[in-house]
Amino acid sequence: MSRVTICDVAPRDGLQNDPKVLEPSVRAELVNRLASAGVPRIEAVSFVNPARVPAMAGAEEVVAGIERREGTVYAGLALNDKGYERLRATGLDEAHFAFAVSEEFNRRNSGADVESSVQSCLRMIETAHADGLRATITLGTSFGCPFEGAIDPGRVLELAARFVDAGVDEVVFADTVGVAVPRQITNIVSGARSSSATPVGVHLHNTRNTGIANAWAAVEAGATVLDASVAGIGGCPFAPRATGNICTEDLVYLLHGEGVETGIDLDALVVIAEWLEGVLGRPLEGMVYKAGVFAPVAGGQVLHVASPDPAR
Repeated sequence: MSRVTICDVAPRDGLQNDPKVLEPSVRAELVNRLASAGVPRIEAVSFVNPARVPAMAGAEEVVAGIERREGTVYAGLALNDKGYERLRATGLDEAHFAFAVSEEFNRRNSGADVESSVQSCLRMIETAHADGLRATITLGTSFGCPFEGAIDPGRVLELAARFVDAGVDEVVFADTVGVAVPRQITNIVSGARSSSATPVGVHLHNTRNTGIANAWAAVEAGATVLDASVAGIGGCPFAPRATGNICTEDLVYLLHGEGVETGIDLDALVVIAEWLEGVLGRPLEGMVYKAGVFAPVAGGQVLHVASPDPAR
């Protein structure tokens, strides 16, 4: 049986653009619930300017409220040197860095051109390694940009190779605005895998309902890390019309049904999604937490299965 690592990004990417801003204590509770469900890696916070992303204010308080669980990797996102210094001071296990491949998107998001962001990320990765932290890089808009349109996959792979050469621990390709189809995912992931042994991951959004198909294409192409968000919450605050990340419990249902192990308790994820629906006060994007786990496919219990409609 093959295995992939799921990184749940709900506490960070999931909540950063939500209309309901949660207190740090509630965000820490979400992290703790995910860890208890066996999620192996959690992106708990981002160290960004709270004036730009108010939902991420109080990152240090969130980390202080985490009940560390053995076997869980707790990560944070930093976009500049100040953010990294804040991350390092909290004692998190892993540092995530990111930039956008698209010049226009990167300028709007960070105020810098791509080359400047690449140099900044390379420098921070070197610092993180010197500090004993594992470091990953995410290449945003790897599959398309709302401002520039199509993105040259050759350029994406060239940029990724620079980080591989610098010793980054993992390269993640992000479909920031949810435009990719499986063919694109396969081309990028297989291209990256063919040129190095550095682990490859994908960060997918379900804006056009291709997210889960793209995740499976990534697994078949050799990706070993998949970002997802419990209940499918989230979306980039600087991406027009962006919707949620692919849903963790929906992804786990697919993977377990296909014989790919994750180490995650699917039933526990469903409970978390139900809890989060109550916290946010609205129905969320996930499907499995509403329809129920069909045990013959993915194991676990059968939950919330409605009576069949006799008219259909």
